[in-house]
Amino acid sequence: MDLQGTSASGTSGASLELASLKLAKSQQEQEGQASLQLLESASDVPKASSSNPALGANVDTYA
Repeated sequence: MDLQGTSASGTSGASLELASLKLAKSQQEQEGQASLQLLESASDVPKASSSNPALGANVDTYA
């Protein structure tokens, strides 16, 4: 019984799985970098502030 063909396809399947995992890791790292850049750019945006801290404190719940 010759199992050489099965072994070769199993090896290529493992190498394809490894390549897929590497691509997934690379994509996660790129998304992480993009998220960090987005957070850093958002920290530069000035927050709206009012001279009156009570402004907007009362919410009218009746329509």
